Amino acid sequence: MTEADARPAPRSPYEALGGAATFRAIVDRFYDLMESEPSYGPLRAMHGDDLAPMREALASFLGGWAGGPREWFDANPGRCMFSVHGGFAIDAETANQWADAMARAIAESDIADRDLAAQLSDRLTGMARGMARNVAA
Repeated sequence: MTEADARPAPRSPYEALGGAATFRAIVDRFYDLMESEPSYGPLRAMHGDDLAPMREALASFLGGWAGGPREWFDANPGRCMFSVHGGFAIDAETANQWADAMARAIAESDIADRDLAAQLSDRLTGMARGMARNVAA
């Protein structure tokens, strides 16, 4: 038996993906892309001037959603990302921009289990695209 065989398997996707540090890195890269890439302009414009609170909230939400600490959910009882974003005019373009920036951030992350990283990206892409509504221009 090797040392790797003796270690217990991670108990949640949060742990398997690398915990808080990984989710923080993904979220920071996501918002860095949103701020630096002109192609994400419409998405960036929806987020106001100060992204710091959103960086904290998204990292906390994603970590809890993946099985980690539940601070975001404890602080926002009865809320989900759909209800938080209900007042925003999210159309297919901005939903796709969000999904693309998040997929890039995950792809560029230092996650050893690339299959699990791809699953995370797929789930978040579905979530983002599920928020799109037909919005009158």
